[in-house]
Amino acid sequence: MPQPDATARTISEVIAQRIEALFGQPLAELEALADDAPDATLLAALTGSHSDLALAERNIAFQMERLRELTSPEREIGRFTAGHILDCARRVAESVATRDAYATSVGAVLGGLRRASAPDTQLPAVPVPAAPVTATSRTR
Repeated sequence: MPQPDATARTISEVIAQRIEALFGQPLAELEALADDAPDATLLAALTGSHSDLALAERNIAFQMERLRELTSPEREIGRFTAGHILDCARRVAESVATRDAYATSVGAVLGGLRRASAPDTQLPAVPVPAAPVTATSRTR
């Protein structure tokens, strides 16, 4: 089984860079800010989801390494080992599904957000016209 490329970026690294670009600060500082927030915020949700995504990626790597150990050519696969192989495979599948779900949802949220421009360069708000007033008639 080929080893993954060590230079390849993980999904959590890409998400972290997008969060940092959106908020203009390193992820570690953003996580500290989110931890200090008294109420749930978008920042807390994003950093929490990023942490869960990174955990799923670490579990995939751990379980894949365990599968490589269990299926090495010099190792005999008996009934006991077969159970461990199946368990590792199940855990990999669960972690991949978890990673993909977090990546999809966080990616969608980040795709819908844009970094706000500086206050002095913002355009003035356009007034929204009031809804037309309809005349009501009384039936009695």
